[in-house]
Amino acid sequence: MAVEARAVVLNVGNARRAAEFWPQAVGYRAQEGAPDFLVPPDGDGVRVHLDETDRTHLDLWVDRSSSDLGTEVERLVGLGATRADWTYPEDADFVVLADPEGNLFCVIA
Repeated sequence: MAVEARAVVLNVGNARRAAEFWPQAVGYRAQEGAPDFLVPPDGDGVRVHLDETDRTHLDLWVDRSSSDLGTEVERLVGLGATRADWTYPEDADFVVLADPEGNLFCVIA
């Protein structure tokens, strides 16, 4: 597989409150220097990003050893994803897609 689900972005109304609740609920810890990123105790695995402004979605990370961002985006579009209408920052290292049901997800280099 050339992409891997590496993060779940969870839309929250109060990141500080969520950062107190979620680590206790799922046994994660705050990533050093980034209290809104929660990681498994050993630091390896799917992380949870608590975000007050973004929608809840998956982040798929490209396995750089086997593919690049453009190749993976085209592969996913070929599977039925569509490109989302999105305003990107100038140095964006991600592409926002929608699955066939309309759920947004990011593909990140």
